[in-house]
Amino acid sequence: MILNSIYAFFSSLGFGILFNIRGKLLIIASLGGGLAWLTYLIAGRLQPSIVFSLFLAAMMGSIYSEIMARIYKNPVTMFIICAIIPLVPGGGMYYASLEAVKGNFNVALSKGAETLFSAGAIAVGIVFVASISTIFKKIKK
Repeated sequence: MILNSIYAFFSSLGFGILFNIRGKLLIIASLGGGLAWLTYLIAGRLQPSIVFSLFLAAMMGSIYSEIMARIYKNPVTMFIICAIIPLVPGGGMYYASLEAVKGNFNVALSKGAETLFSAGAIAVGIVFVASISTIFKKIKK
């Protein structure tokens, strides 16, 4: 699991470079990707649902991003993009398209629905944490 999280860190690092994140913020943002992937792997061992594991991992990545954005006084999107990159269900989209081209429409529909639910779980996890963060900011004021 640790080795996989290190790979996720490096994939997030690559996307951080692509999005022009500089200096120590690049490392800080990339750590979010490793943390989110580690959360996904741990949740996958405890809970067999991929969608729920992605939801928890997206929440963890989003919480990390909100905290780092406050500490370093930078936009949350800079951190959250790097944190969520390892979770994006690109393989599911590929395999759904592949099965559709092969003519296996039932398998393609199944893979497509799973991918859609996975992407939705990631989005809901991010929005949930962002909403709670906004509520806390308004209460603090």
